[in-house]
Amino acid sequence: SGTVKVGVSPVPHAQILKYVADNLAAQKGLKIEVVEFTDYVQPNMQVAQKQLDVNFFQTGPYLDAFNKERGTQLVKVVGVHIEPFGAYSRKYTSIDQLPDGADVVIPNDPSNNSRALLLLAKHGLITLKNPDDRLATLKDVTGNPKHLKFRELEAAMLPRVLGEVDLVLINTNYALEAGLDPRKDALIAESRTNNPYGNFVAARAADKDRADLKTLVEAYQSPEVAQFLETRFKGAILPAW
Repeated sequence: SGTVKVGVSPVPHAQILKYVADNLAAQKGLKIEVVEFTDYVQPNMQVAQKQLDVNFFQTGPYLDAFNKERGTQLVKVVGVHIEPFGAYSRKYTSIDQLPDGADVVIPNDPSNNSRALLLLAKHGLITLKNPDDRLATLKDVTGNPKHLKFRELEAAMLPRVLGEVDLVLINTNYALEAGLDPRKDALIAESRTNNPYGNFVAARAADKDRADLKTLVEAYQSPEVAQFLETRFKGAILPAW
């Protein structure tokens, strides 16, 4: 059988995939080529354009927004892990210390933007028109008692502004890359139960049931991968199956 080309974010997706490639692929008759990306657009475009077979970096709300915006028809193949999303600060050790008029930076892509706002709303920092709207935007903020000043930046850039502002909402993969420990360093974080933001492998709809992808799914959902997540990430990243 041929090689499955998989597009991934470097942390933790490439680390998990390399574990699968090095430890499980051969015994399942699978060859895996790992292609790393530091952005959230190219991995989907390259699957859609058949330059990659699948990718592994995103959540359901992100893919829904992407398909709608770009006219792509990518689908979820298998859930792999959950990375609870968090808010970080170099200036404060508790969310209660956040001052009036604080500078808050959130991701600018539709699903992570909403994810940040939902987290802030859940902790009473803002109110939203609909607290369950996974595509909420700043226009949906109906209350802002602390007069927070929001800025939006590309997700990958967020750790870089941590020293310059009061609060930054960062995806766990970028937080880990920046040397943050989500369990210790996040002032607030998403709950782990019923979290809709599991990270999964995505493919073109027509390829969803390909035999080699089914083998890849089996490898990802193995007890060995669950053990690897526990050992390597010590609870910052949890299995999603």
